[in-house]
Amino acid sequence: MVWKIIWPLQACKLFLVILSLPQGRTSSVLTVNGNTENYVLDTPSGVQASLECAVQNHIREEELLWYREDGRVDLKTGNNINTSSVCVSSISEKDNGVRFTCKLQSNQTVSVSVMLNVTFPPLLSGNGFQTVEEDSDVRLVCNVKSNPQAQMTWYKNNSTLILEKDRHQIQETTESFQLSITKVKKSDNGTYTCMASSSLKTETMDFHLVVLDKVPVVPIEPIIAACVVVFLTLGFGLLARRKRIMKLCMKKKDRNSDTAL
Repeated sequence: MVWKIIWPLQACKLFLVILSLPQGRTSSVLTVNGNTENYVLDTPSGVQASLECAVQNHIREEELLWYREDGRVDLKTGNNINTSSVCVSSISEKDNGVRFTCKLQSNQTVSVSVMLNVTFPPLLSGNGFQTVEEDSDVRLVCNVKSNPQAQMTWYKNNSTLILEKDRHQIQETTESFQLSITKVKKSDNGTYTCMASSSLKTETMDFHLVVLDKVPVVPIEPIIAACVVVFLTLGFGLLARRKRIMKLCMKKKDRNSDTAL
């Protein structure tokens, strides 16, 4: 008899506890291509990648959101409830490092991100023709993009470039390979080749360097000084002869007056 009385009371308490739980809390889990954690997607350039986001353990229909970096991705109607797919077409080197994130609209702290690791062969660019005077400095800049990173080498006239300690300097960053030459000589004239080698491909770019004869520098200061001296000499000369010139002018005027009479 006592058990029959206690059981309804315990059931009532359990019901009250359930009602007191915070509403809207979800235990839903997101997956992107089957991954529940953030991950990196390796992909070559020139292909397309499909990303599928799905809700697991949901108790109601869930709306999904997609982001490319911080920008919202527009989804077609019906492609955002419980499952959602985005297609990244014509993947290029510009997509390398881009992050896509799928989120629950009802609780945006629940999310999974995918970062694209786009592999592509070396891409080289730069100023392929330069002229420089003797004794001047010059810098050849070979811009490079590559994933994986390429091994870089400079050649001159199809032979490995022999670096001179006091005149040649090489600087390498993730985006450029630079050759600096100080006090250029006539012997520096020629074709320099930038070579980039990766596990995918080897690419080269030629840089043509033309060394011109040094133009003699005309001293400007002595010329200016000479001009000033000439100007002052002429000025003082005119002042010194001013009276004589004025007398000649007066005589000429008087003669003209007599003739008129």
